[in-house]
Amino acid sequence: GSVFGAINKTDTNNLEFNIPIDEVVQDKIASLLSAYDSLIENNRRRIQLLEQSARLLYREWFVHLSFPGHEHVRIIDGVPEGWEKKQLVNIANLVMGQSPKSEFYNEEGEGLPFHQGVTNFGDRFVNHEFYCTVKNRLANPGDILCSVRAPVGRLNVTLDKIVIGRGLAAIQSKSNHQSFLYYQLKNHFFKEDMIGGGAIFASVTKKDMENQELMYPPKDLVKNFEEISVPIDNQIKTLHIQNERLNSARDILLPRLMNGEIIV
Repeated sequence: GSVFGAINKTDTNNLEFNIPIDEVVQDKIASLLSAYDSLIENNRRRIQLLEQSARLLYREWFVHLSFPGHEHVRIIDGVPEGWEKKQLVNIANLVMGQSPKSEFYNEEGEGLPFHQGVTNFGDRFVNHEFYCTVKNRLANPGDILCSVRAPVGRLNVTLDKIVIGRGLAAIQSKSNHQSFLYYQLKNHFFKEDMIGGGAIFASVTKKDMENQELMYPPKDLVKNFEEISVPIDNQIKTLHIQNERLNSARDILLPRLMNGEIIV
């Protein structure tokens, strides 16, 4: 329970750990933990493959224009007939974050999870570390989170209601096509700090975000895409939640196994 301003090599060498003496017990513990790690890694790879498949499908249909029935659609100036350019403000609700004073932050879980940048972004879903008791600007479950300060354009999704600070914007489809919008924005922000045609930004304003132009296909085609993408998204969500539970169970088990509280 002592608090140190710094520690040296001697302090580190003198640290004591509870390690099971019996090598058989050590092997059993290692085997058990390895099983958890393997499950987590397997789920992580499945998530990557699922997301890759959905993103490739989006590019095939909406970038390379090989969508179902494309051979019967006229292309006018490189754009399929019936498609139109729309600004983000016309297809999505946008909430720009606002950071409360730091006195309202905590790590004890009081209030709502708080995010103001990409620090706790995961592969797809945000991980909660800080909380905030002041609920100024909120993102709702399923909202897309977009970083509006360097690195601009990095995307994540929140599974919970959260407070967002000035480094983030929350985006929600006005037509309830959240899955399509996610992959559309993933393609639009094709590289960190680069948007659409390749312009580089250190930060973007609400107006910059609202004015982003996106090519929007007919609703039937969006619906057809989501008939494939939404089940993929649901699988990704399920695997992510499984991994969170596996990580939590492993972290609880380890100290109990090491101190002999649980016998293997």
